[in-house]
Amino acid sequence: MDTHSETLRQHLIDPEICIRCNTCEETCPIDAITHDGVNYVVKAEVCNGCMACVPPCPTGAIDNWRNVLKRAAYSLDDQFGWEALPGQNAEIDAPAQGPLPRDAAHEEAPVASDTVRGSTIAPWSAARPYVQLYTHKTPATATVVGNYRLTDAAAQSDIHHIVLDFGTLPFPVLEGQSIGILPPGTSADGRAHHARQYSIASPRDGERPGYNNVALTVKRVQHQNGDGVCSNYLCDLEKGDVVTVIGPFGNTFLMPNHPDSHLLMICTGTGSAPLRAMTEYRRRRRAVGETGETGKLMLFFGARTREELPYFGPLMNLPKDFIDTNLAFSRTPGQPKRYVQDAMRERAEDVARLLSDGNTHVFVCGLRGMEDGVLQALECIAASHGMDWTALWERLRREGRLHLETY
Repeated sequence: MDTHSETLRQHLIDPEICIRCNTCEETCPIDAITHDGVNYVVKAEVCNGCMACVPPCPTGAIDNWRNVLKRAAYSLDDQFGWEALPGQNAEIDAPAQGPLPRDAAHEEAPVASDTVRGSTIAPWSAARPYVQLYTHKTPATATVVGNYRLTDAAAQSDIHHIVLDFGTLPFPVLEGQSIGILPPGTSADGRAHHARQYSIASPRDGERPGYNNVALTVKRVQHQNGDGVCSNYLCDLEKGDVVTVIGPFGNTFLMPNHPDSHLLMICTGTGSAPLRAMTEYRRRRRAVGETGETGKLMLFFGARTREELPYFGPLMNLPKDFIDTNLAFSRTPGQPKRYVQDAMRERAEDVARLLSDGNTHVFVCGLRGMEDGVLQALECIAASHGMDWTALWERLRREGRLHLETY
């Protein structure tokens, strides 16, 4: 065979759609994905087309393919310099885009389910989400109708609750979805700032019921290597300001709708946003007298101190028979460090009871550093109560009942 004419189905990431959330790089089992300060890219010589990175991607940017001559494959330098994907080379007689056909996938490639720690499917009873209604090329605009600080003025964390109204523009969302914010201006190299992704903190009928709005929970980040541009922009917004939005994103980290579903929710800091949305949706249904719902809510919420815990006041006012709330603070003066996994172990009997129930859905959201500790706590609790964690973990993932969203 003429090696100069051999073709390669090269895996590429669309820089116009990618929101730089790092999900693909974290998911890839063979480290074929990397990034610089501009783009996420795929190493052609490493990628084996296993598809493990495709289902978790919230925007679909990862699912792009080009048929190229092996000798002319796009290099990392090529990809780092792109602002848009190149078109398909007409001399290569094959489809330009799309996932690998199932029967053409590498049989020796790792199975995606062996490398993904959480579910890549939604709960069976979740409502159908709308995704990518608005893109970088056709974004939506929303007006700021509220922006207030959630944390104490003396607290180290400056966390804001921001409400965006879309007016008459259709923007349907579900609890667990996210949106992308396009901050104005350009970076030092003259490029437009990339979108930043934020989980929606309000239920599907809006922060104000019946209005076409969404709420975000945003922590101000100090500028470091370009980080913090969008969070500072959002935290400084005033009523009446107009924001450019893309999305919605997310079709798996969704709340189950069947009335017997239990929610075991574990979060830190702004990771509370999607769990607040789920809790508020359940609270509103209860407030209007919705009957027949037996699902339980159990929350483990961690922060450095009480003053840095967003939504502390409203959370404390929720009825005890509605939600079982457990708080963990790691930096309370004069007290030992306590994390969410510590609180989970203290409530092992109740956590185990939920884990053994086929209606329980587990949602973990917050800093990536919490993920290992939480999963280890779940494993320990399961094992101490006679459950095979390996089998249970696989069942939870397979049935769309274990969802991890860490960053």
